[in-house]
Amino acid sequence: MEGGGGGGTDMNAVPDGVVQHVLSMLSNVRDVAACACVCRRWRECVPYLPALFFPRNAFDTAAAAGGAADDAIGRMVRSVERLRELVIYCPFSMARLPEWLALRSTSLRVLELRMDAAAADKAEDGGYLDCIGLARGLEELRLWGVSLTAAPAWGRLDKLRVLEIVGAPLEDSAVKDAISACPNLTDLSLLGCDCSGAVSIELALLERCRLDFLGAGNCSLSLAAPRVESLEVQGFTWITLRGGHSLRRLSIAKSTGRVYKVDTGKLPDLEHLSLRGVQWSWAAVSSVLQCARDVKHLVMKIEFSGDFDALQPFPEVDLVDFFNSHPNLRKFDIHGAMFAALCQKNSLKNLDARFCIPCLEEVLITVRSPLNAEQKLNTLESLVKYSVRLRSMVIRISQMKNCHDAADDFFEEICKFKYMNNKKVRVE
Repeated sequence: MEGGGGGGTDMNAVPDGVVQHVLSMLSNVRDVAACACVCRRWRECVPYLPALFFPRNAFDTAAAAGGAADDAIGRMVRSVERLRELVIYCPFSMARLPEWLALRSTSLRVLELRMDAAAADKAEDGGYLDCIGLARGLEELRLWGVSLTAAPAWGRLDKLRVLEIVGAPLEDSAVKDAISACPNLTDLSLLGCDCSGAVSIELALLERCRLDFLGAGNCSLSLAAPRVESLEVQGFTWITLRGGHSLRRLSIAKSTGRVYKVDTGKLPDLEHLSLRGVQWSWAAVSSVLQCARDVKHLVMKIEFSGDFDALQPFPEVDLVDFFNSHPNLRKFDIHGAMFAALCQKNSLKNLDARFCIPCLEEVLITVRSPLNAEQKLNTLESLVKYSVRLRSMVIRISQMKNCHDAADDFFEEICKFKYMNNKKVRVE
């Protein structure tokens, strides 16, 4: 490559197709601009680039403020004739976006925009999003920092498969209308969004869904998605899922406020279930557990029960009945109120020699209080004794609140239990 001369070893000996293929792997506009300056041959490859990525620091502040950034974006979009993917993280003017989308409306398939970085010329009613409808062939759309308080006039985006919106204030009616314009979505993500009200989503082809809503207000979700396989929801008080028979992964969380009701219907194919939050209604917890009888990996990190402001412990849960109701459980991550419920006085009353936990292999238990120490130790011993396939039990001592001698005595008993089952049990 260094020699030159007649040996055919310099860069000019590389076929045009190979050069185009190598340069097509570039997307960062700084790299594209640098390569275009090398020689005319490389510059002639720019029209065949499939993607352009404008990072946050693509232009300095002065250039962005003076409009030079918009001009540069326009030149590059105009020069790439077969552009399939356009990602803009740097500040830009919303007034120029329709022009860029119109230029590449026939070839553009992936569009990602950081609207919080756009110049402050956005209309309050969300009309600045209407121009996205120019790219009729879009398959993936990701928007950061938008406002969906009014539905954008996209028309129908029948080819859109992936929609992701991050950090947006939402109105429930606008969300419903925007999603209705994308009837063939397979992936939907609304992350870090702020909404209070009733969110209703109906998507026949949806397979993966992530809904992360902020705030302590009461917000309800109604989801009709017969093909959904993965569902992660955060921040909802009432949840109704219709047609979740294909669901394999379900995660429900609420970091503030309460979860009152969860109605999922039967979940025959569910493999992973995660329930997290400060306070759940016991009816909501028991409803999900009853519908997920065949779950293989269960994460229970709920602190309290109770339907009103008063925080209450879980009611007593019989250990034998629980594992008989979930015979396929292989991994169990248990924390807070659920572990305390399994450690009550009568939770082991149905133990007999015929009982076994057939599939359990891994257990992670978080212990935060020395209260009811004897029952907790009995429960730990029973899990080890009756789990015929158990390979690992991790006991995590976390934020032990009682500084009395009872805490030291309890920890000493835990250590003894660990040494008695050294091959399976460890303490963190």
